[in-house]
Amino acid sequence: MLIKEVYLENFRNYDRQKIELNENINVFFGKNAQGKTNILEALYFCALGRSFRTYKENELIHFGNDASRILIKYDKNNRENEIEIILHQKEKKVIHLNHIKLNRNSELVGNINIVIFSPDDMIILKQGPSQRRKFLDILISQLKPRYLHELNEYNKILEQRNAVLKSKKVDSIDIWNEQLVNSCEKIFTYRREYVDKLQKELEIIHPKLTNQLEKIKIVYKTNFQNKEQFLALLQDRLSLDLLRGYTSEGAHREDFEMFINENPLNQYGSQGQHKTAILSLKMAEMLLIKEEIGENPILLLDDVTSELDVERIESIFENIKEYQVFITCTDVNTVLKYDCLTKNIKLYNIDRGKIKDKGE
Repeated sequence: MLIKEVYLENFRNYDRQKIELNENINVFFGKNAQGKTNILEALYFCALGRSFRTYKENELIHFGNDASRILIKYDKNNRENEIEIILHQKEKKVIHLNHIKLNRNSELVGNINIVIFSPDDMIILKQGPSQRRKFLDILISQLKPRYLHELNEYNKILEQRNAVLKSKKVDSIDIWNEQLVNSCEKIFTYRREYVDKLQKELEIIHPKLTNQLEKIKIVYKTNFQNKEQFLALLQDRLSLDLLRGYTSEGAHREDFEMFINENPLNQYGSQGQHKTAILSLKMAEMLLIKEEIGENPILLLDDVTSELDVERIESIFENIKEYQVFITCTDVNTVLKYDCLTKNIKLYNIDRGKIKDKGE
């Protein structure tokens, strides 16, 4: 997989910018707030139809304009492809894949497989379960398009059941219980499968990052055992759900937990162990995608040199030499000092939404 070119028009702080990309390492450097991360955001948006920085798509449109446009040309499976996304202030976004308009965002996901490393990744392990579910959902959706459809269906059923609970008119609750159970089973099956696959990758990666001193384990946490048991659980908790006005059990409440040498990371892990664990998790995601699709995913490294120490940065760089990588940093020398990245590298100096100059 290879992104060859990106064109931005009225996107964030870019008026019009065409960027021809290197097949290996692309480094966007410059002072803070110049637009480096905006380029990564555009790539991510074309892969997943959403930003990793905001839920408000209007924020992506350059101030004072009614619309913005992203155009990406890429190769996958030895075929040339093109994705175009047009964002409007007052209308829904329009997505074209190879000049064909897509009806749903889910049709976009999986065409470009992408993994992002950023300082915000720490919240995956440190904050609430929603961040960990989001990590799993994005990973699985890129590999199994059907999963995203099942997830959307689950959320619709959940919304209907919650509406019944809020109305206090529970004559139809058995119908929604049955639908929720069936849908939850599908989500659970996917998530458990990919947590198991992540564990296999983690068992290889994490000991290498810790000089064989640590063993890591990822454990999926759910109250779903089988359909009969979960249906009984929903019935048992009906009084509580009616009191609260929402469904207290299901795929929307599931989580995963990580352990280092059998100890819960969130309770006993140091800051350094958290950083190494999230690094291992991201590398496992990277390798799992490669194994599943038979091609390298695209890697986005947003300001990782400011967040991680030299040893961890070197661990990343040593493992990405064969990938197409997009790196942002304020000081280009923080990247150039690593010999493993200097053989096939292209530099872009970003200044106020423009490429000021560039060099190889």
